[in-house]
Amino acid sequence: MLKNSIKFLVGNFKDLNNKKVIITLSLVSLFLRLPFFFRDYIDRDESTFILLGQSWVDGFLPYLQLWDLKPPLTFAFFAALISIFGKSFIALRIAGTVLVIVTAFFTYKISTRITSKKVALGAALGTVVLLSLFGSLQGVMSEHLSMAFFMPGLYLLMAKKSNGWFFIAGLLMGIVVMVKLNMAYPILFLGLYLCYEAIKTKRTALFWYTTLFGAGTITVILATILPYYLDGNSLVWWKSVILAPLEYTSARRYPLLKLAPFFLIITAFLFFAWKKKYVNFKDRTVLFLITAIVGVLVSFLKGGRINGHYLIQLHPMLVILVAITLNVLLTKYLTKIPKSVLFILLLVPVESYLEYGNIVRNKLRHDTFFNGEGFTVPDYINKNKLETKNILFLGYHIGYWNLGKLPPTMASTHPSNLCRDELFPFFNNPRKTSVEELSYIMEELRPKTVVLRKNKRIFDKKELEQNAYIEAYLEKHYKLHTTVENAEILQRLEGF
Repeated sequence: MLKNSIKFLVGNFKDLNNKKVIITLSLVSLFLRLPFFFRDYIDRDESTFILLGQSWVDGFLPYLQLWDLKPPLTFAFFAALISIFGKSFIALRIAGTVLVIVTAFFTYKISTRITSKKVALGAALGTVVLLSLFGSLQGVMSEHLSMAFFMPGLYLLMAKKSNGWFFIAGLLMGIVVMVKLNMAYPILFLGLYLCYEAIKTKRTALFWYTTLFGAGTITVILATILPYYLDGNSLVWWKSVILAPLEYTSARRYPLLKLAPFFLIITAFLFFAWKKKYVNFKDRTVLFLITAIVGVLVSFLKGGRINGHYLIQLHPMLVILVAITLNVLLTKYLTKIPKSVLFILLLVPVESYLEYGNIVRNKLRHDTFFNGEGFTVPDYINKNKLETKNILFLGYHIGYWNLGKLPPTMASTHPSNLCRDELFPFFNNPRKTSVEELSYIMEELRPKTVVLRKNKRIFDKKELEQNAYIEAYLEKHYKLHTTVENAEILQRLEGF
């Protein structure tokens, strides 16, 4: 049945065209991501991007009213959506789906340069799955946004041979850097590879292409500085976009041994594909892919940490080489794909199946598809007229957006930023340490209402001092008002 459905959708692989591919990728992406359109929040980073996007819509450039550790075009994307569609979770999640489709389509386009359309489609579908499932990837992450520009830019570098296209590729890569700063490494490596090609072939045109590629990238970076320059806040841009990430990576590094297994697996696969000659490592397109992959891996190594959503930056390039290798292995060792494999493929989107069930149950119980404490807690607060002045969300902080409120301080824009005191100097925070910041919020701003995650530690387990302070303070000065789903709403005791 699944096989027949695929044949009906894409037809003969030899006759596969861009329109059919886009329709296929759109349908699969929508099926996997649709049930998450109604979730309040999926990752806390996404909630933070929304808050900064709203702040920009309200007239405040990023880093001036609220603060987070991302370049400005991440927030510009959310600001644009909010300015057009208002406070619409569905619009945001649809936009996220479009980003996945764009990334997957250009994964397909790049793949067709070195393999069959059938394998290319498989790589594109693999990209959709890897960018939509497993963890918090159903939300709209900065990595989704960056790759939706990186993959078209990479394709232009491979496929086009004119000054204009290379400048456009540079513009796309400039957007990428101003969404995810660590992507400067693969972009730099690609530029160096172009220089190598120019020197090796002694083709003057390649020197011009490389120059225009770099010029396009720099143009976008300078353009993001312009609003701050005109506002007299150029230093804010420099400290927030450049200096703060450098400090963060040096302060929050994982031990090298923790990163080693990941790098060993990737290296072992690439060595295997090269040694067995399953992938032609002399092909120019493959060399571009390897260059980009190495650049991303170097960025991970320099950053000293790898989270699940970071891998979004690696998957589209790597999945092409994996798809080619798997195709060779399947052709060589399997004349027919076992039905059990197709059954396993049907089980891959189990997260989506569960979420479909969740939204149906929520509709039956509460007469709405929208679900999560980011909706129910603000709804309870409004209905019961609880005090929202200086309200503090230590969990479910998308609630600020639904209540139309701001976090009490810049440091509390993202709850985990409260513990990143190494970043405080970069937004001129008057308090120097995390405990001082918490003390200021709790003892001077004195929020009447505090929202926590039920049965969850407030901060990371490594933040011993911060957890000890906040737990002791809440125990003494607050009482549990009510529990809403998995959220606890605390109220300040009278006289405190």
